[in-house]
Amino acid sequence: MFKPREHADYSGGQTEGGRASATAALSHAQVLPEDQFPEPSASPRSVQRLRERLESLKAEIERRCEAVELAPDLAEDIGSARWFRGLGTMLGLGLAAVSFWPDFSALEAATAMPIGTNARDEFRSQMIMPLALGADSGRRMGATATVVPLASTPERPTVKLTATLGKGDSFGRMLQRAGVGSGDASRITNLVASALPLDEIDPGTRFDLTLGRRTSPGQPRPLDKLAFRARFDLDLSVEREDGAFALQRRPIAVDSTPLRIRGQVGSSLYRSARAAGAPLKAVQQYLQAVDQHLSLERDIGSGDEFDIIVAYKRSAKGESEAGELLYAGLERAGRPRLQLLRWGSDGQFFEASGIGKQRSNQFAPVAGRMTSRYGMRRHPILGYRRMHSGVDFAARHGSPIFAVSDGVVSYSGRHGGHGKYVRLEHGGGVGTGYAHMSRIAVSSGTRVRAGQVIGYVGSTGLSTGPHLHFEVYRNGRKVNPLSVRFTVRNEVDKNELSAFKARLAELRAVEPGAALASLAPKQAEVTQPLREIDRLEN
Repeated sequence: MFKPREHADYSGGQTEGGRASATAALSHAQVLPEDQFPEPSASPRSVQRLRERLESLKAEIERRCEAVELAPDLAEDIGSARWFRGLGTMLGLGLAAVSFWPDFSALEAATAMPIGTNARDEFRSQMIMPLALGADSGRRMGATATVVPLASTPERPTVKLTATLGKGDSFGRMLQRAGVGSGDASRITNLVASALPLDEIDPGTRFDLTLGRRTSPGQPRPLDKLAFRARFDLDLSVEREDGAFALQRRPIAVDSTPLRIRGQVGSSLYRSARAAGAPLKAVQQYLQAVDQHLSLERDIGSGDEFDIIVAYKRSAKGESEAGELLYAGLERAGRPRLQLLRWGSDGQFFEASGIGKQRSNQFAPVAGRMTSRYGMRRHPILGYRRMHSGVDFAARHGSPIFAVSDGVVSYSGRHGGHGKYVRLEHGGGVGTGYAHMSRIAVSSGTRVRAGQVIGYVGSTGLSTGPHLHFEVYRNGRKVNPLSVRFTVRNEVDKNELSAFKARLAELRAVEPGAALASLAPKQAEVTQPLREIDRLEN
């Protein structure tokens, strides 16, 4: 223990020696000499004096700790000594935290009982896990003396399986892949082809096959029966009878009544049509057809009513199949605003009057970029300035060239510097010319439609490379093609107009939901002949 004279005076304040001496005094003052501890028999006055000294020491320590700020705000006084002291504190605490970071690596525990490789494989052979891995241990229970090996393994008398026709696959290869012999596969292919073209069988069609007993080991199993859905309205089956194959057709009753859906546009034409039960593809086609004649944003109100008629088929087996959009209508206050009917092989929509979509714009005759405009220029071959009386489009050799409007071919053949050249007359004194073709696809006197291919891009005549020289004539004089707008209007052929209007009236007479009526009457019409066929077969 320290002697009394070696201790600083606890009653005094901080000396003039500075903070270092004060700190030393604090560190020495933390230990009390023996003679400062009160004896058990000390007076209450001594105890009270000791408590006062401890309280003053505590206050002095708190005052000095407040003066020394170890963690200042690093957002203030950046670059000062106080700031660097706080930075050091932060880095020190971070280093301490990283040094005490725990290790999360797995610890390998010792096995409860050390085993060898043979014992391990024996344990694995008794587990379920090797079965999932293909029994990779290879161990099995040995055969006892009571096991007698078989001379030959008996086969199942018949095998029933299902085969699927893949995309790009052939009917015969599918049968052979399922296990049918090449001879049977060839005969069945010819038999099915006599009932319908094999390319009409949709990819993904499933075939139910029944294979019989082999005639000898190593030979393919003979086909006993084949059944599949050939078309939406037809089932086909092939069965072996007395060594020969017999084809059986089983027609399926199909109701082709179109599906008509009506409803109010409301806040969204698309959502209202879908909520009414219209197929997604039909709604998309409806919006595209209506958009060619009306603005979907401005011309259609929430109180209007849509009228959609879709090709629809239902079989007696319960399947249904929705087809293309046949009719697109729009009504306001019970009066038709728009009536569009799909007509023709290309599936265009025409109004009730027989007029289709009209376009009035500049139509590029070829898919390519414009390289030379109408006006004076230096000719790339002749070398002097002359009038360029058309517009040039750069395109790849062999690209198709389209007629910009309906017209009649007035010239088709070679035409001086134009090379292979086609000229069309569109009526009203307007004509168009197409030069430097590699090949001409129309002949003189032919009537062409807008968008029809009349030739292919080339570099014949005075040309430095494959491109199309396009000209426009007005009353025999060449004009700037960019100043002319062609109006393209599709119309139903006059010879088909009566049939067109009859088809329109037929569809408009369909009641909404009539396609969903019962098929019981039509199913009975087909069921009776099928019963007669079954009676004759039995």
